[in-house]
Amino acid sequence: MTESGAAESGRRAERRLERAILELLERRAPAATICPSDAARAVYEGDDDGWRALMEPARRAARRLVEAGEVEITQGGRAVEPAKARGPIRIRRVR
Repeated sequence: MTESGAAESGRRAERRLERAILELLERRAPAATICPSDAARAVYEGDDDGWRALMEPARRAARRLVEAGEVEITQGGRAVEPAKARGPIRIRRVR
């Protein structure tokens, strides 16, 4: 695969993760949260634990959605700045 082909494939995967986050949240109660792993599992096409490789891309997708005003990243039930989040995070719709 060429470098530009790999970059395009990466952008497609990132858009799929963004859509998965929004679709998963849409199916839940307004105040419900999801884990980035929920989105990673939703877009991973295998039956093994290869979805784990999508965890950081899923976190990046969540950060982009925060910048777009679509979602919040939370820790301990409180919205946090994405750049300051360390450790496990949750994602919820903007209230």
